[in-house]
Amino acid sequence: MTLPDGAPTLDEILINTATTPWREKSLKGVHEKMLWRNEATGASVALIKFDKGASIPEPHLHASNQMMFCLSGHYEYTATGVALKAGSFYCNPKGNVHGPTLAHEETIVIEIYDGPHYPVKPSWYTDEKDAH
Repeated sequence: MTLPDGAPTLDEILINTATTPWREKSLKGVHEKMLWRNEATGASVALIKFDKGASIPEPHLHASNQMMFCLSGHYEYTATGVALKAGSFYCNPKGNVHGPTLAHEETIVIEIYDGPHYPVKPSWYTDEKDAH
């Protein structure tokens, strides 16, 4: 098959997430398994795990569209009462302020960004890598 001129190419990826270790982020109780990242655009797909009681402490916005599909648990945007439970799909458009959040139980989501995560590193992360 021939791709049109200028079409992006992507090598096939296969990751066994069951044997991939969680990387603890610099915000206590938040872990990730990065599945794919485009360094040029900031777009990414990751598994994110929130321990019970973990929280994004402040309202914030993203520099791109954020999409999450909840695999397990109960994760709430406390200011609005929007709650993700297993099977929930959530889309937060670029620039929309949301949060803070609270994981009522251990929660695992697939998180997708179509560009960079934040316009600037949020105060709750001490490691710049966590804001990508």
